[in-house]
Amino acid sequence: QVQLVESGGGSVQPGGSLRLSCVASGSIFSIYRMGWYRQVPGKPRELVASTHVSGGTNMADSGKGRFTISTDNANNSEYLRMNSLKPEDKAVYYCNALIATLTPGMDYWGKGTLVTVST
Repeated sequence: QVQLVESGGGSVQPGGSLRLSCVASGSIFSIYRMGWYRQVPGKPRELVASTHVSGGTNMADSGKGRFTISTDNANNSEYLRMNSLKPEDKAVYYCNALIATLTPGMDYWGKGTLVTVST
């Protein structure tokens, strides 16, 4: 069993900052990819940022210059630092990871953490 647990969501004013955390636990053999997606009601889930075991990083245009993704491999954790938040960043943010256990890699999702940006 693998679990992804997010934390760090909350309510901030425009221009504020938040740091989301995701910790993966369970019978983990290897984590190939970790990342963050977000979703608003009525729209599909969209990629925010991700990191690959090779060291590559992918950042959506919406986050470039404002968001930073980082990984703590020793603790199976991933972080998303979000600065200069805008009202349009309001969403449920989900942690995602491609993880190998005793079976080949499978996609896992956290339950999500809500980010609200409003005055």
